[in-house]
Amino acid sequence: MIDDLKGDESWRMFRIISEFTEGFDKLSDIGFAISIFGSARLKPDNIYYQLAHDISHRLVEEGYTIITGGGGGIMEAANKGAAGAGGKSVGLNIQLPHEQLPNIYQNMKLEFRYFFARKVMFVKHSMGYICMPGGFGTLDELFEALTLMQTAKIYPLPLILFGCEYWQDLYTWIKSTMVKNETIISNDLDLLYMTDDPDEVLAIINRHREWKKQKIAESGNNQ
Repeated sequence: MIDDLKGDESWRMFRIISEFTEGFDKLSDIGFAISIFGSARLKPDNIYYQLAHDISHRLVEEGYTIITGGGGGIMEAANKGAAGAGGKSVGLNIQLPHEQLPNIYQNMKLEFRYFFARKVMFVKHSMGYICMPGGFGTLDELFEALTLMQTAKIYPLPLILFGCEYWQDLYTWIKSTMVKNETIISNDLDLLYMTDDPDEVLAIINRHREWKKQKIAESGNNQ
């Protein structure tokens, strides 16, 4: 019985390694990419679905790849906007017992069994996050990135909360409670933005791309 358990764990390790290997290989040349998160439950008649589609379309026109979780709702809208603009529309799909059905607008699709392997792909291959209104999964991705930046485990990237009415209470609580009680410092929020304006989203992302290009150039010059 113990040998059977060890065998199961060994095969699990191989599956985990294969997910990392496939993800790193397939996403290695997607260029500057933006991850768009949000609820799988929002329908095409929802304003945030429509705005996610528009923002994604415009980002592709600016030369970006779009990455989503591959499901419905906001993810579908973003993949649809990217594909409709003729860009790379990446879906990092997760196997779930309910709710997660891959949308048809992905032209690069990966399948994951493990959330942690999938989350690594978002962080490693994105240079910015756009968080549309969403649930626990959206919050998970947001705070994962904030934690990794706070602890200097990843380079800074802009985290954009789109939808001021939706996000305002959370943002206010972070500032009024966490900062006030010194569980974080105010500088921890420097790369957290909140807006209702798609033009501002593009401006934030484009500024960061120029900063990132400069850092890449400086790194090359120092070699």
